[in-house]
Amino acid sequence: MTSDEPRTKVQRKADVLAKLNARVVDAWVATASDGRPHLVPLTLAWHDDRIVLATDRNAPTARALEAQGTARLALGHTRDVVLIDAVREQTVPVAEAQELGAVYAAQNDWDPRTAGPDYVFLVLRPDRIQAWREVNELPGRTLMRSGTWVI
Repeated sequence: MTSDEPRTKVQRKADVLAKLNARVVDAWVATASDGRPHLVPLTLAWHDDRIVLATDRNAPTARALEAQGTARLALGHTRDVVLIDAVREQTVPVAEAQELGAVYAAQNDWDPRTAGPDYVFLVLRPDRIQAWREVNELPGRTLMRSGTWVI
């Protein structure tokens, strides 16, 4: 347990947005289909208040998002975590996503448009976002609910 004062919700939101807008954002992405959980590290981009992932359309993550439509993402480490529950809004083949591809490539260290025709961008709308560092930040950890910031 820490003696540091908990951050305000305003500061936590600013910290979350700083993480999402950072160069090369890696996240753990959890999905499930057919009753089987799947967890994979993926790099994301933050664009127009949406999370953009890139992966092969046949990967378990893409298949589960197509079938179930939801994912949970975790950013940071255990003492500065951001959890995001998100809903898939669209799946866009990389060959059809010039603007989205340019945005993704600008934030990251690779361009999925060069990965081949089986790659897709998965655009996710955050539904709930929680952030905390230590137990003293557990109260008030929910910063977004039903797709709306609560601060």
